[in-house]
Amino acid sequence: MAKKLAIIATKGSLDWAYPPFILASTAAALGYEVQIFFTFYGLQLLKKQPALEVTPLGNPGMPMPMGMDKWFPVLGLALPGMQAMMTTMMKKKMTAKGVASIEELRELCHEAEVKMVACQMTVDLFDMDRTAFIDGVEYAGAAAFFEFAGDSDICLYI
Repeated sequence: MAKKLAIIATKGSLDWAYPPFILASTAAALGYEVQIFFTFYGLQLLKKQPALEVTPLGNPGMPMPMGMDKWFPVLGLALPGMQAMMTTMMKKKMTAKGVASIEELRELCHEAEVKMVACQMTVDLFDMDRTAFIDGVEYAGAAAFFEFAGDSDICLYI
């Protein structure tokens, strides 16, 4: 019987988009049965055209050059356009280092039969348009996800 990995994805930013897709695709490649339950802001990761940005304010551990990590996340983001600039810089660095895009990682997950479940309650709460989401997404409540998570070998909250 295959091991199971259950992931709950709650964040909708560029830096928080990578962990669920990297862990899910890796586990699936290792033979795990994998489900990701996307809820609240994590639903942004399922959009066909995700507009994800870096969130340095919520991550004081983000490494930055010239000691900027000590002051920039707080002071720098007060300036208009800084978050967009930091997002662009991060995307360029990821491309230069050969890091797969979120869209590529999602496709890997899809090909590996990772089950992606959108929280129905959150979709309804925020009046989200299902046509904005990628194909293959299933919709269910927390109880349905617990059917899988309750039997999983590993359960992660991201």
